Amino acid sequence: MSEERVEFVDERKESEELNPLSVRDILNGSLLTRGIILKNIGLIVWLTFLGVVYIGNRYHAERVARSTDVLQKEVKDLRAESITTAARLMNISRQSKVVEMVKSKQLELEESVKPPYKIKK
Repeated sequence: MSEERVEFVDERKESEELNPLSVRDILNGSLLTRGIILKNIGLIVWLTFLGVVYIGNRYHAERVARSTDVLQKEVKDLRAESITTAARLMNISRQSKVVEMVKSKQLELEESVKPPYKIKK
């Protein structure tokens, strides 16, 4: 007597692996139970983590760029104010302007006729 070997095949498994992805599979969650998804779960988690890090890095870079723009505008304004203040100081510290201010305030000061000189030790 010859024995015949009979092999039982689960047709559902074969059909799941061969069927293409459908919207129904995505909506009912059976997509997550497929073998290919379960085999690559580590890769999926890693890619998700990298995506979150990328998004966080993008937000941080945008915040730094906005802060840099604000600081550059502030530096520009302060530089202009510094130049204006230095020009005013130079204007009021000129000798002719000082003499004019002393006379207008009636301080009874006189301009020196002798030039300055070094004191030698």
